[in-house]
Amino acid sequence: MDYGQRHGAELEAAKRVARRFEAIEHRVVKIDLAQFGGSALTDRKIEVPSAGVKGGIPVTYVPARNTILLSLALAWAEVLHAQHIFIGANAVDYSGYPDCRPEYLKAFESMANLATKAAVEGRRIEVRAPLIDLPKAQIVKLALELGVDPAETVTCYQPDPEGRACGVCDACRIRKAGFVDAGIEDTTRYIE
Repeated sequence: MDYGQRHGAELEAAKRVARRFEAIEHRVVKIDLAQFGGSALTDRKIEVPSAGVKGGIPVTYVPARNTILLSLALAWAEVLHAQHIFIGANAVDYSGYPDCRPEYLKAFESMANLATKAAVEGRRIEVRAPLIDLPKAQIVKLALELGVDPAETVTCYQPDPEGRACGVCDACRIRKAGFVDAGIEDTTRYIE
């Protein structure tokens, strides 16, 4: 999803991963949430924090992002006659995002099955979040077991034009800790 985020590095990373795993189809859907702002990820006037994870909902929360993205995925799932929507939300290393909680995903799934032709006709749609209960260390190990090269992925909130991670934003700090906790060398491409 190109939702008006500060950078295109994660979009390029998604293309690489889709190619690597020979995805049947990979689309980039554009919706400009930067028009609304309200987040350090979509509004360049709001600074991306680098002092460490604090309590509460961080300024990197993008208002209603997962609801919007899941709604678009739901529309495509209906067209494809798919019964499952997968999302990479994680609640264990929860950094204050209300739309990364299991109860939110269950509520969205309930709504999806009230509001779609598919469900009314008996084809329920499930929202699956296989990473929701995994600590970052386990996610790192799982990625490697599945053949995902962490150097091909991007989680940084403010990578440079080459897609290298800043190493200091909250997303980078959480990612680095995951590698340390897993006892695995971090192959992420950092600026530093």
